[in-house]
Amino acid sequence: MMMEKFALRSRFLLAGAAMSALLLAGAPALAVTPADTLVEGFAIDDIISMDPGEAFELSTAEVTGNTYDLLVRLDLSDTSKVKGDLAESWTVSDDGLTYTFKLKPGLKFASGNPITAADVAYSFERAIKLDKSPAFIIGQFGINGDNVTEKAKAVDDTTFQFTVDKAYAPSFVLNCLSATVASVVDSKLVKEHAAAVTPSDDYKFDNDFGNAWLKTGYAGSGAFKLREWRANEVVVMERNDNYHGEKAKLARVIYRNMKESSGQRLALEAGDIDVARNLEPNDLDAIAKNADLTTTSAPKGTVFYISLNQKNPNLAKPEVRQAFKYLVDYDALSSTILKGIGEIHQTFLPKGVLGELDENPFKFDLAKAKELLAKAGLADGFSVTMDVRNTQPVTGMAESFQQTLGQAGVKLEIIPGDGKQTLTKYRARNHDIYIGQWGQDYFDPNSNAQTFASNPDNSDEGKTKTLAWRNAWDIPDLNKQTEAALLEKDPTKRAAMYQDLQRKILET
Repeated sequence: MMMEKFALRSRFLLAGAAMSALLLAGAPALAVTPADTLVEGFAIDDIISMDPGEAFELSTAEVTGNTYDLLVRLDLSDTSKVKGDLAESWTVSDDGLTYTFKLKPGLKFASGNPITAADVAYSFERAIKLDKSPAFIIGQFGINGDNVTEKAKAVDDTTFQFTVDKAYAPSFVLNCLSATVASVVDSKLVKEHAAAVTPSDDYKFDNDFGNAWLKTGYAGSGAFKLREWRANEVVVMERNDNYHGEKAKLARVIYRNMKESSGQRLALEAGDIDVARNLEPNDLDAIAKNADLTTTSAPKGTVFYISLNQKNPNLAKPEVRQAFKYLVDYDALSSTILKGIGEIHQTFLPKGVLGELDENPFKFDLAKAKELLAKAGLADGFSVTMDVRNTQPVTGMAESFQQTLGQAGVKLEIIPGDGKQTLTKYRARNHDIYIGQWGQDYFDPNSNAQTFASNPDNSDEGKTKTLAWRNAWDIPDLNKQTEAALLEKDPTKRAAMYQDLQRKILET
């Protein structure tokens, strides 16, 4: 069944080196096409790979969430819990280190191959050994390429065992296992497509674990199966008749890459698409006047954020970081670009997550910003670039920021590109400023805390590639506080620790 992701709520967050902007990514509007097919207009140019061991973008997560299964999945009716997906039950050892999962009987992949605990173990092994960006979600439990086959193993065909290095709060471990990177792949099918690789200092294994094939291929068991992905064009999913749960009523779902709001609205009005996913306020207003169309929305804890690369000596100055927080015209954004689709929220935990902090201390203040720039020795301003995915609303936010920075003497050059281009540059730490979108990898405060406030190895070779790392933000004190909050099992104490962490970032 399709995950309900029709309207994406984001928040405008400005915090430290990873200044976060936020908004609601488009309340979709609905029309009519063939009864067994859903066609959506959606900006999907951020998709880089369909391999669940590599995919780390919001659009891809929606596809993998419908095409792959997990041991456990977030319970949308009560987000404080997870529910079994492939797992029928699970237990935690008395020492809090070993998690044992029993699989449901009679499970099959879309290929028809049976799902066994060996497939789960192989899925964890390949994710860790590939060591792509999302691997840290599993690796943070003391799992690496040398020990993964011992720490994540099949006891028998229906029993999988996962051993962690510390007695974490069980909810944290289970929430992590609901992330895309923990998706279970068809090991027989993937091994058939694995390509030989010559081991090197950087990659010591002799095959690619099917990564090259899975970038566009499919080896899952979800309610839908991936039929096709053409970069910057289309994603096609078809019903998986081998799915273990309630069968999808739709025969197929098609995502057409449509980045412009006006194009989505016109296609919707013409009946060419059923759902428009990235409508801007003006187009939403037009849709509201059309009796044949309806709009719907739901909150979603994603953020648009502005990142400042600390390798840039000007951006690394604390006064500049603070000045930039006063150079966002929050009121103007909320009344124009974000009207009806988002809200200002300047801390990194979304509403509804343990430890949320509803404090917005910053407002547009040109005089204050100029004062801070002068303290940084930059009273005459400076020049800097910003990489921007050429789609709305990020382009509009970037242009607004460009205009307000200019009032303070900072010349901002916008470098447009598609999602793949901008993300590749960003992940290589080759940007000055980047504006992007982030969603939680799992529904736990550590997901965003680790993302925005943890960078244990700031070297270019660092393995924990968080957003703080991408921006070369070296923060040893925040690293320690993030780690301490992760290990606190008392929910009230843990919430207070995350609130304190967010306040410190606001002040940084």
